[in-house]
Amino acid sequence: MLVRINAAGTRWHEADLALCGAEGVAGIVLAKAEHIGENLLDLVRTRRRFLFPLIETALGVAEVRAIARVEGVARLLFGRIDLQLDLGIDGENEKLDSFRSELVLASRLAGIEAPIDGVCTAIDRPAEIEADTLRAKRFGFGGKLCIHPKQVEIVNRCFAPTPEDIAWARRVLAAAATAGGAAVAVDGRLVDRPVIAKAENIAREAERLTPMA
Repeated sequence: MLVRINAAGTRWHEADLALCGAEGVAGIVLAKAEHIGENLLDLVRTRRRFLFPLIETALGVAEVRAIARVEGVARLLFGRIDLQLDLGIDGENEKLDSFRSELVLASRLAGIEAPIDGVCTAIDRPAEIEADTLRAKRFGFGGKLCIHPKQVEIVNRCFAPTPEDIAWARRVLAAAATAGGAAVAVDGRLVDRPVIAKAENIAREAERLTPMA
């Protein structure tokens, strides 16, 4: 179970921290993360809690690379709605692209898992949820926050490898296995080490979700 707590400096923060010491709490979502206080760090270390900073303010974005490197941080979360409010941004998509890329870059530099994208406010518009999720995936995010159960199946499907992805990965890995280190092409495109690594990632993810035949 993950518990969302209020930001350091708010009057609720210390009481929230006390609750996070309870059994069954696996991780802590820190709202409006701009720095990681010592009290929270102590809890992360002593109780072995994973930390999920929610980046949703201008200062949070400015400090995101330092936050990503803090001990115990598992993944960054993108709080795009509050960030829009904080910066006075009117609109979504390309207006937030630079902030998305900064979270992806900070995560990679810190050696942690890909960040989780912010919520889509659509509930009964599956096409909009799907488009928003696929956009996050293309940017390098590894998941997406949901605000309603109706969104969960769509988000999971979008982040899972498609049958076409799996078939391509199989062709690449089969060709690489028989090439003996020589240059080889699949579907008319050169297969080099980064392409093989991408195919391996897809195969691992497919195996994790549903064992490949």
